[in-house]
Amino acid sequence: MKRALLSVYNKSGLVELARQLQELGVALIASGGTAAALKEAGVEHEKVEDLTGFPQLFDGRVKTLHPKVHGAILADRSKETHLKDLSTLGVEPIDLVISNLYPFQSDPSIEMIDIGGPAMVRGAAKNHAFVTVVVDPSDYQLVVEELQRLGETSLATRKGLAAKAFAHTAAYDQAVTTWLSHENSDRFEESGDSPLELRLRQVKSLKYGENPHQQGGLYIGDDHSMWSSAQWLAGPEPSYLNIFDVDAAWRLVHEVSEDPAVVIVKHANPCGVAVRDSIEEAYELAFGCDPVSAFGGIVAFNRTVTTELASLICDKPKADVLAAPGFDVDALEMLRSRRSSWRLVQLAPPSMPAQVVRSVGDAFLVQSADEVESLMGLESLTDRSVSESEWDDLQVAWLVCARTSSNAITIVRDRLAIGIGCGQQNRVDSARLAVGKAGDRAVGAVAASDAFFPFPDGLEVLAAAGVTAVVAPSGSIRDAEIVDKARELGISYVFAGRRHFRH
Repeated sequence: MKRALLSVYNKSGLVELARQLQELGVALIASGGTAAALKEAGVEHEKVEDLTGFPQLFDGRVKTLHPKVHGAILADRSKETHLKDLSTLGVEPIDLVISNLYPFQSDPSIEMIDIGGPAMVRGAAKNHAFVTVVVDPSDYQLVVEELQRLGETSLATRKGLAAKAFAHTAAYDQAVTTWLSHENSDRFEESGDSPLELRLRQVKSLKYGENPHQQGGLYIGDDHSMWSSAQWLAGPEPSYLNIFDVDAAWRLVHEVSEDPAVVIVKHANPCGVAVRDSIEEAYELAFGCDPVSAFGGIVAFNRTVTTELASLICDKPKADVLAAPGFDVDALEMLRSRRSSWRLVQLAPPSMPAQVVRSVGDAFLVQSADEVESLMGLESLTDRSVSESEWDDLQVAWLVCARTSSNAITIVRDRLAIGIGCGQQNRVDSARLAVGKAGDRAVGAVAASDAFFPFPDGLEVLAAAGVTAVVAPSGSIRDAEIVDKARELGISYVFAGRRHFRH
């Protein structure tokens, strides 16, 4: 009789799998919470402590670390000496190990560092010539179908599942390593010996990279990534640049406001941002920020796409990707039937990464994520005070500016980004670009700069266009001169607490 050891944190499909294995004549052994779940479901099984003759020890720190478990998993059944040892010790082989580890990333702590689980998984994966190891519930059916058809799993399947198991434990070890390194970062950084280990798995193969001659793929290091659950609902397969731009738009639309908001991104930079009481109005206004750049852009909504919104989208020029937390059934059908080239993606809310990693040739730059602060509590440094509505606009301008490539200048009015200048080698050119896009709408608007003004010229361009309030970081040797210029121009000027360059 075949035997299966079940010890899982993720209990999706557990009871169904256990029942299917029983129907196939497989005897079940279970530990801890897995055993409790099987008992509640009325599935017969043997507890690990009954198998080993030892109760759980040290608040569960020791459950499966026993020769009757690991001997049963690791014995090489092609060797007479191993079979003799099993017989002498009264150990019966275990043929299947169904185990997955606690998602350490969600609640990192010493007690969440699993010892027995990885040992079982690695042991079963090592001995895949005889043992089937399954760490992903999505593989349960594959195993059951092979057992039903062949009476056992194929060597090719066992080898593939073993590779997946080692990747599972490696990702787990990486999470623990990252956490411990962060906890001791000050000590290690002083010695220049702060470890960082990257272990990634591909979740999507891409047709090519930034250009057709480059290969591309989407990889994640954490199953909690929004990209692990992304649902591409329509349109061609996404490109490298689609994913890069969707990420930028999706993160900003969730930062900019909890009210209905729309962000349009083109080439990694926002070209339209609007916050309103309705998502439909926000879309119309976001598109109107810069209609020329919006063509072929990425549009992110922080609300479900309804039929009313879908109708408005259909009336506008083509977008490349529409990203939203959901699409109504009728809206989805309307968009699909209107234009087959629209890529529609449903995403979970983004999370702030612990670290940002970028390659520089064959090396890597690593930094903590750039969190944008609130402007609440700040005051104008000139005689002109900032009105309540201007503060709201300054906060939007500040957020958009922080997510725009340097040198970034953003102009906002009524929570609508009407002018964005970026990617220039000097700040005054960015100011001119922003003013040029805003046009007459700049009169009475506010502006943000992602870094200090090195000279008054950029500030003068904004004031000449009608901007009434500006927020920027301090740090220039001419800070006092810039404030004096703002006072002379009759506008409000606010020093923010941080610089937010983005390259």
